[in-house]
Amino acid sequence: MSDLTTPFTQSIEEVAVQLKQAAAFIGQRVINREEVIEQAFCALLTAEHMLLQSRTGAGKSLLTEQIFQMFDGAKLFRVQASKEQQPDTFFGGLDLEELKAGRIIHNTRGSLVESEFGFIDEIFDANDFTLRALLSLLNERRLMRGIQNVPSPLHTVIAATNYLRISEVTEALLDRFLYKAVVLPDKDPFIQYKISQQYMTHGGGITNPPVKIPFSHLQHMHEIIRGKSDAYNISITDELLYFTNIVIRHYEFLHNRALHDRVKTDGGADFYISPRSQAKALDLLRALALLKARTQVTHADVSKLYFMFATVGIPEEIALFKKAYTAVLNSLTASRGFDQITILLDFTELLDAIREKPALILQPLSQFGSAHSKKSLMEWIKEKFGTEQPHDQNKKLLEQFIQDFLPSCDEVRELKSSVERTLQQTMIVVERELNKQD
Repeated sequence: MSDLTTPFTQSIEEVAVQLKQAAAFIGQRVINREEVIEQAFCALLTAEHMLLQSRTGAGKSLLTEQIFQMFDGAKLFRVQASKEQQPDTFFGGLDLEELKAGRIIHNTRGSLVESEFGFIDEIFDANDFTLRALLSLLNERRLMRGIQNVPSPLHTVIAATNYLRISEVTEALLDRFLYKAVVLPDKDPFIQYKISQQYMTHGGGITNPPVKIPFSHLQHMHEIIRGKSDAYNISITDELLYFTNIVIRHYEFLHNRALHDRVKTDGGADFYISPRSQAKALDLLRALALLKARTQVTHADVSKLYFMFATVGIPEEIALFKKAYTAVLNSLTASRGFDQITILLDFTELLDAIREKPALILQPLSQFGSAHSKKSLMEWIKEKFGTEQPHDQNKKLLEQFIQDFLPSCDEVRELKSSVERTLQQTMIVVERELNKQD
């Protein structure tokens, strides 16, 4: 077990260099897989699971083993799945004495339950009963079977498969693997030459790196990414947060349109990105910033969210995500929509403050709200009226400000509609609370 109580003394720059060197070392051993390696490091930094699919002999096992080999101080559980296996293959053998008494208790020592890393080869060869038993361990990091309910230190599982088997259970299983990649054999003669070179040197086996990353460091990096570190903070502006959600929604729309165009019907299951996955995309954004030694997420990081929402190795899916990103980015950039989004989001912060303390509506507007919202609002008032109006007119001023706000593009127009609804709801709360005081 790693020790999170030890102070984390590395800088963001040192962390980024360490990860870059580790990725480069893996790239030297597993040829032409740089994008999948970067995706895998994002999975590790965000403590999520990854699924690798390819035909036999494409190097899935070598890639996975070499990735885990880069870390020190974490237990790795390995298994090749088969249809005959039962849950005890993953959770440990059943305690026979407890079983005689009618209780299902696993002896978890040495099992996936007590491991930080897991490698499950040919995962879809496992039967549905066993896969269903894995769901809570993968998602909640807890073994929950019978009366047994114990926490697990499980950090990341990488599973490999030669094929996808679709059923109700496997769909739920796939949802646990936020990162997916298809590893296609590369027939380029030069790439094959480089692979042959590595085989002649290492015989197809994994290689110990000159320096390993302590698993405790990986955990500390994960704490930074989750925003739980006292030492470092990787920030995301409100404007970029809103932009991210627009890009994800547009990608979802384009993906569904492409699906319907292929089958020429509206039937069948739609492509769906859950709110949970959208929220976890923020962890990926911070991970991408950390890999670049930055403490702030940029628009360019959003372009790589296909690591989570598309399948790396399928060019059509990646191109579709990049199309969604580019379309939204160009729309907001050409129209100065980012500035307008910032103003509207700051305005909603002002409304949140009023809703929290309705008496603020009785004070001069310049005394509350964020600096940016005050500036834009005060500039509008000065342009409209020449000076700040008496505070008893605040309600009318806020309503007039939104009414006069002219969106520059569809994305801002939609946000304005939401802000108008928020303003109406806020004024209802304010009037109710002020009437109580009267």
